[in-house]
Amino acid sequence: MLRKPGGDREMVDILALVLHHDEQAVLVAVEMALAEGVATKTHVLNLLHRLIDGKTIGGPDIDTPHALALRREPKANVERYDGLRARTAGGRHAS
Repeated sequence: MLRKPGGDREMVDILALVLHHDEQAVLVAVEMALAEGVATKTHVLNLLHRLIDGKTIGGPDIDTPHALALRREPKANVERYDGLRARTAGGRHAS
């Protein structure tokens, strides 16, 4: 955190969380963030609120049936978008 600009301020904000939340919950959230390799204030806050709210983190693996397998990859159709833009360029538009 200290290597990036503003990282020192972010660290102070994380340390200040113990003024508003249980120290053990903050410690667990920080340890989880470090274990995941995402040491940011936003991520620590997210994990902390999940712990406080009692929401599950990293739930069970879901075994999806083969009927839900993707048969055809979705494809971006930029020509369609360009065609829609061309129609509105000379005519009316929403704004």
